[in-house]
Amino acid sequence: MHIETLKVFCDIIESGSVSYAASQNFVTQSAVSQQVRSLEDKYECRLLERARAGVKPTPAGQILYNSSKEIVRRFIELENRLREIGSIVAGAIRVGTVYSVGLHELPPYLTEFLRTYPQVNVHLEYLRSNKIYEDLVEGKIDLGVVAYPAKRGQIVTIAFRHDELVLVVPSDDALAKLNRVSVAQLVGQKFVGYERDIATRKASDRILREYGVKPFYTMEFDNIETIKRAVEIGQGIAIVPRSTVELETARGSLKMLEFTEGPFTRPLAIIYKRGRELSPAVRKFIEVLTTSKVQLPGQAPPRSVEKADRTDRSDRAERLERVERAEKV
Repeated sequence: MHIETLKVFCDIIESGSVSYAASQNFVTQSAVSQQVRSLEDKYECRLLERARAGVKPTPAGQILYNSSKEIVRRFIELENRLREIGSIVAGAIRVGTVYSVGLHELPPYLTEFLRTYPQVNVHLEYLRSNKIYEDLVEGKIDLGVVAYPAKRGQIVTIAFRHDELVLVVPSDDALAKLNRVSVAQLVGQKFVGYERDIATRKASDRILREYGVKPFYTMEFDNIETIKRAVEIGQGIAIVPRSTVELETARGSLKMLEFTEGPFTRPLAIIYKRGRELSPAVRKFIEVLTTSKVQLPGQAPPRSVEKADRTDRSDRAERLERVERAEKV
């Protein structure tokens, strides 16, 4: 019996989905079904059954899962230790993040990481923030990248970046004549926003309340791309991270305004499960995220190469020290 087969089986049980297990292991659903059948043939019993909520283990399947989970965990730890000794950075990384970060913040970091470590497969999943924390604790993903990180005892948090929050309006809106706007000027405006349980929505509502604005939301969505489309067609204005609207403002479909009371920023962080042994690939991925100086949309380049080099060295040392402190806690 192959360890890979046991891992696939564990992924099916934990997710309740054959297709999810296939994507996590970079194989087809047909290959996953064949692996399950091989296990059932070997032990001459059914291991899975269909249910409304997805795939569930039979009593025999539960017994196999309970033992296999520990076998897989110990095997992965063994692989990680051997790779560290041999200085091999390979394997797969499962990263959970929200749309705005995954689509607009991570791509340049991913490009640099994959160029440096081409033997690593990075599987990016778009999830709601609360699901990212759940999947980390359950071991379904290796890392999360979230906005407004929550303090949880089971989670290690490493600071990543800060987004600037800006106002976007339709290109033909009266406010589009301005480059900066006061929060108080937004009284009586219609808003498009994130759904109420999303951290960025809670933060933007706090900003509005602080300056006496009670927002009226015409539409609420769970991802940034839909919010932008709604603003473009005149359903309202929105407070969003600057990096997410660079393309639309460049082509003129949206107008971006800074806040005179700002800048208001959105903290981003890398999170992972406390006590989990991180693979060399995961450690290197964290290192790239926390030490690389990539050029993001809307960022001004350094004023001089010499000053940028000094800043890079200082920031790199500081961020590496932060990672090491987080590991020791």
